[in-house]
Amino acid sequence: MGKSILVVDDEADIVTQIKIRLEANGYSVTGAYSGEEALAKIKSGVPDLILLDVMMPPPNGFQVCRILKDSPEYKDIPIIMLTAKSTESDKFWGVESGADEYVSKPYSAKELLEKISVLLNPGR
Repeated sequence: MGKSILVVDDEADIVTQIKIRLEANGYSVTGAYSGEEALAKIKSGVPDLILLDVMMPPPNGFQVCRILKDSPEYKDIPIIMLTAKSTESDKFWGVESGADEYVSKPYSAKELLEKISVLLNPGR
């Protein structure tokens, strides 16, 4: 399998849908259904990239992102916020918390795959 991606969303059907699409494009995908579970999974195996929802039981996506970006061990993991929260204020807080990209749901699968490819293959 290719690069590893952790998909974090409290809705299992969304994790499954994204997992199927990413695996079809050669990525190795793991799911997590809360911020707490995501942080535990990252500690047991650092992914190459994280797709992170915002609205989850604490810690929410903004908090998880900030925790990771403030950590010397995890700060370089690219994070794409993938969320239904789409106001300018939400995007501001996504960037402020350290997200590398911010994608609003509903999202374009093609656009998401392009953003993933750019973050995982810088300079290409």
